[in-house]
Amino acid sequence: MEIKKVFIAGAGLMGSGIAQVCAQAGLEVILCDVGPEVLEKASKNIAWSAGKLIEKGKTAGPLEAVMGRIATTTDYGRASEADLCLEAAFEKLEVKKDIFARLDAVARPEALLASNTSAISISTLAAGTKRPEMVLGLHFFSPAPMMEAVEVVRGQFTGDEVFEAGRRFVLQIGKEPILVHKDVPGFLINRINFPAALEAMRLVEMGVAGIEDVDKGLRLASGRKMGIFETGDLVGLDVTHGALLAIYEETKDPRWYPPAVLRRRVQAGWLGRKTGRGWYEYGPDGTRLGPTKA
Repeated sequence: MEIKKVFIAGAGLMGSGIAQVCAQAGLEVILCDVGPEVLEKASKNIAWSAGKLIEKGKTAGPLEAVMGRIATTTDYGRASEADLCLEAAFEKLEVKKDIFARLDAVARPEALLASNTSAISISTLAAGTKRPEMVLGLHFFSPAPMMEAVEVVRGQFTGDEVFEAGRRFVLQIGKEPILVHKDVPGFLINRINFPAALEAMRLVEMGVAGIEDVDKGLRLASGRKMGIFETGDLVGLDVTHGALLAIYEETKDPRWYPPAVLRRRVQAGWLGRKTGRGWYEYGPDGTRLGPTKA
């Protein structure tokens, strides 16, 4: 299963980042979303990010060649051209199921169908298609151009050749595959990291410490490059909230339910760097100003 062309459904932070990674690795990319404004913004962000990496010598140029490998469209029919169709939409089951139904209807029989979900069951998504054995998880971490790991997730129905093709694809685009052999809620890395993030939120909610001290302590005492709340703002509070809810809905274990301190921010539209306010507030140029006063 050689992958030369990738169709990506969703041109947000993750979808555009994955498109950039694939194009930098020499693959042809078709990036799809609902409207031209979203796609134009994604193209600008990709050009800026890839340009910076080329300037620093971290990826091969020229920029025109990288951008020339990325086509944008609002037409799901173009998924028929791809060897791999990857869903990178909002972390909500019904949204992802709808996208998978569209992809299943037009993708070639031999094409792989993958989801970038961080927590929703791959098996559930696969069950809604006519080719469940061709479905797998390819969970990139944010920001995709910088993070080296990609989880390759085997769903209940994923075929051995498909799982292996996912592993090879991750290597092909210059990333390191993390093999997840069972489709458990939250997969592997989030299943390990989320309990710490939840405890940090609850401690802040109790008034034990502020978010700046939590982040500083984790950087200085635990060797993290970024604190939990800094990372949360980068990923997006809505993404974290959606992933936690997905795990909670599947397990019904109350320890996974998003704490009020997270729910309130999401309800207020304070989603992190992309909205200028999340756990921290940010200036017009993206400079962090300090903790958000909730």
